[in-house]
Amino acid sequence: MISNDVVCRSQTLSLCKTLPLINNINSSFSFRRSSLPIKPFKTRVQLKITSSELKWEKERNETEEKVDINKDNINHNVEEFLLGSEEDEAMVPSQQFCLKAHIPNTQKYMDMYKRSIEEPSEFWSEIASSEFYWKKEWDHNQAFNENLDITKGNINIEWFKGGITNICYNCIDRNIEAGLGDKIAMYWEGNEPGVQASLTYTNLLHQVSQVGNYLRDIGVKKGDTIVIYLPMIMELPIAMLACARIGAIHSVVFAGFSSESLAQRIIDCKPKVLMTCNAAKRGSKTIFLKHIVDAALIQSANHAHSIDSCLVYENKSTLKRENTPWKEGRDVWWQDVIPKYSKSTCNVEWVDAEDPLFLLYTSGSAGKPKGVLHTTGGYMVYVGTTFKYVFDFKPSDIYWSTADCGWGAGHGYVTYGPLLNAATIVIHEGVANYPNSGRCWEIVDKYKVSVFFTAPTLIRSLMRDGDQHVRRYSRTSLRVLGSAGEPINPTAWRWFYKVVGDSRCPISDTWWQTETGAAMITPIPGAWPLKPGSATFPFFGVKAVIVDEEGKEIEGEGNGYLCIKGSWPGALRTLYGDHERYETTYFKQFPGYYFTGDGCIRDKDGYFWITGRVDDVLNVSGHRIGTAEVESALVSHSHCAEAAVIGIDHEVKGQSIHAFVTLVEGVPQSEELRESLKQTIRTQIGAFAAPDKIHWANELPKTRSGKILRRVLRKIASKQLDEIGDTSTLADPTVLDQLIAQIDS
Repeated sequence: MISNDVVCRSQTLSLCKTLPLINNINSSFSFRRSSLPIKPFKTRVQLKITSSELKWEKERNETEEKVDINKDNINHNVEEFLLGSEEDEAMVPSQQFCLKAHIPNTQKYMDMYKRSIEEPSEFWSEIASSEFYWKKEWDHNQAFNENLDITKGNINIEWFKGGITNICYNCIDRNIEAGLGDKIAMYWEGNEPGVQASLTYTNLLHQVSQVGNYLRDIGVKKGDTIVIYLPMIMELPIAMLACARIGAIHSVVFAGFSSESLAQRIIDCKPKVLMTCNAAKRGSKTIFLKHIVDAALIQSANHAHSIDSCLVYENKSTLKRENTPWKEGRDVWWQDVIPKYSKSTCNVEWVDAEDPLFLLYTSGSAGKPKGVLHTTGGYMVYVGTTFKYVFDFKPSDIYWSTADCGWGAGHGYVTYGPLLNAATIVIHEGVANYPNSGRCWEIVDKYKVSVFFTAPTLIRSLMRDGDQHVRRYSRTSLRVLGSAGEPINPTAWRWFYKVVGDSRCPISDTWWQTETGAAMITPIPGAWPLKPGSATFPFFGVKAVIVDEEGKEIEGEGNGYLCIKGSWPGALRTLYGDHERYETTYFKQFPGYYFTGDGCIRDKDGYFWITGRVDDVLNVSGHRIGTAEVESALVSHSHCAEAAVIGIDHEVKGQSIHAFVTLVEGVPQSEELRESLKQTIRTQIGAFAAPDKIHWANELPKTRSGKILRRVLRKIASKQLDEIGDTSTLADPTVLDQLIAQIDS
């Protein structure tokens, strides 16, 4: 579909001219006709190239308009090139958009991509040196060292080592020095309509300095860890930046996790300080954060780690001071101490590029959350660069990401990426459909948001609520849309494009992980046509490959396991305190590659389609949850003897959790017990991890060695009984009949 019925002529030419180059660089690029079953819009775009002619064909209703393009711009070795057909579609950005884009055509992308792969040190050194501030630079001829092959020794990744910088300085001071001190850095929209605030870059520096000075005064030093358990108020990114300014390592924990989950993270990273809020509102729900913190600190103290300082922000509109649980000598009110500290000066702690920046815990298949460690220099350069190109960021843009800073997207695309580019960002405390389903678009119109980044879960939820909630707002400020967190289905993509973006805003449907730091496979607005549901092509410096079960790279069209060949600046360096697990999780299965844990299809046009997790990690509403984590919580219930957890495709959440539970002998099945089991998970992990359905199972399907066949459970729960497949390894085949009977009852 073409915005305003205009074809981007320059992009068409670049696609043709770079075809041989694409094939030479990476087998993933081979623009041919796709066989994926994607239904076209009424308007479709076809690009046909033969040895005699090249023309765009645009069909709308009964009309046809043709644009002739010089055949001399075609590589004559190409006999036919077809993009878009009745079987598939491609959305092409308008000529107006292309002409103003950072990457206006595929030729520009391919030139940069080719250099990023062939000359990575030079490519990234030039970007790092020209677009970021360094107190001292590194050896530009050797910007990185790496070993991704576990058979050759310990896994090691280093970028810009020896370079000295500070990411907080780059996010704030550098922008003020460029004359942007009075520019709005943050608009904050409260949970309730009409509650709002804002900070300029100068104001932001003042508040960050005060928090940094407080932390130094209570003894926090470079390398100390601080846990941040705050809702989406401005104090959350302020706290992150203050930690970075003084060289402390921050670990943000999503303010929706239970006390047990918070305690687990505290015990693992042993922070010196915890920063929190007495309570928060998310929609109509009140979350008593300080109560959760107190319970977590009791648990951590029982495991030999006590915290002496707990800084508490008073959310006056949600909970009064006198109703907040308190421990004298440990707990301090934010508003009582922070304003006392100097806002004019907080000396920057200059750190090495490979010094730790933050820990962010993510679920693992083994049950214990993994403390993903990112370092300063490489993360800064990679996340800042991806933000610029993935969203085609312009200084005049107003940017809003609905992500929470408790997740990777909130680190990269709420705090660091935008501020490194001197962006004006919107932070929303609440949920996008409170108090009504139009709140999201009300905020877009209110702040004139031009770049809107969200999760497929929210897109599907808002789509379900109906177009009328979208269309009653203008949304004319929107220029670029984006999504991340899980694969987006083509239907939701089209709705996002057609209804929210009025068929004029390119969608950057990104694929990446907490571990990768920032976008890895992603559209770049203006560079090439988009296919609904496809993450399209790798970002600069990313050698994305698909391998089979033996680790052999699949050339051209195919499907298998998505891996990354070689390192990139934003890669995680280790798992905190467990380098062996880091090596085993990401590098052992396919030596020489970073294994993403995701399945992937590459179509005939070379587009990447992420199919989801292939390990035992669920993705529910953008939350990664280990099946072992949920199973462990279930079996901790006194009435649960055994449990197996699986994910089922869900039209809104991506995946829904189904649990198969075997009860202790003699315990009767009941709805009350189902609810009790769900409550156990809510308490130990969080409400987002509670199963949508709990199925009773007298026995679970196991192999003779005792392994639970989760693929069988998945088919049973999905009622795809004719697709159960081979069950010859089952120790007791009669279990299947019992399970099928129980799930139907």
